[in-house]
Amino acid sequence: MALSIWKRKRDLIYLIFFLTHIPIMFCVDLTPLYPAALKPAFMTNLRKWYITTYRDQFFSSPPFWAVPALLRDDPKVPLHLLVFALEAGLTTLTCIADYLSWSNYSGTEKIELGKLYVPYLALAIFMGLDMFYRLSSMITRSDKPTRGKKVQ
Repeated sequence: MALSIWKRKRDLIYLIFFLTHIPIMFCVDLTPLYPAALKPAFMTNLRKWYITTYRDQFFSSPPFWAVPALLRDDPKVPLHLLVFALEAGLTTLTCIADYLSWSNYSGTEKIELGKLYVPYLALAIFMGLDMFYRLSSMITRSDKPTRGKKVQ
C-alpha cells in the first residue's frame, strides 16, 4: 500500500509546488493569450501588479529571443538553441514514454500521437546535434594558435 502524501514530506512539497503553479499559469502567465472579451479584470490587474512590482522583463516585454537572433545571425544562437533543444527533446521524450504506457490506448492511437510528437523530438535532436557541433567547431577554432605566434 502506498504511503499517504502527508507522510512523504518531500513529495508534499513537490505537490504544493505544482498545484500553486496551475492558477499562476492561467491567471498571470497566459493572460496575454486570452481574448479581451473573455479576460476577467482581475487577471489584467494581477499581471500589471506583478510587472510593476518585480519589473520582470519576461512579462513586460516577453522575448522569443530565437526569432530575431536567427535573423541577425547572432553568435549566441548555438548556445541558446542547444539549451532549448535539450529541454524540448527531453520534455517531448518524456511525453512519448508516458503515452506509450497508456493501457487504454490502442497501438493505432499511439501511432497517431507519435505522428505529432516524434517529428518534434527529431527536430530537437537534430537541432541539439547541430548546435553542439557548431559550438565544438567554435571552441576548436579558438583553441588553435595563430600562425607564427608561440603558444605559452
